[in-house]
Amino acid sequence: MSKIEIMIKTVFDLEVFKLSYDLAMEIFRITRSFPKEERFSLTDQVVRSSRSIAANIAEGWGKRTYENEFKRHLVYGMGSLEETKVWMYFAKDCGYLGHDTFVSFEKKTDELGARIYKLYENWKTF
Repeated sequence: MSKIEIMIKTVFDLEVFKLSYDLAMEIFRITRSFPKEERFSLTDQVVRSSRSIAANIAEGWGKRTYENEFKRHLVYGMGSLEETKVWMYFAKDCGYLGHDTFVSFEKKTDELGARIYKLYENWKTF
């Protein structure tokens, strides 16, 4: 058994899952201050896409015995991450996010994207 298999027993042990879950929760909290008229458009879209990142990683983890399935779900997660970025750009440009909040968001999404991609590149099913 490899060292990685011993350390990673559930999806909750994956750093990319933890980061994506934390990002989704942060976005949920941030969007509570968006205007009510955005509830069924921007707010709903960004919350859904941010949750989809973690959900895709988890679904892929459940299928990890098939390497290509896990990797495919990591790609879906990267797609949801990019969608989330677009919605947050809209939120910034509509004046719903302050500069510091947006800069922090950008830093976190860049790190998460790099980590998901690294996992994608290095994952091997044993």
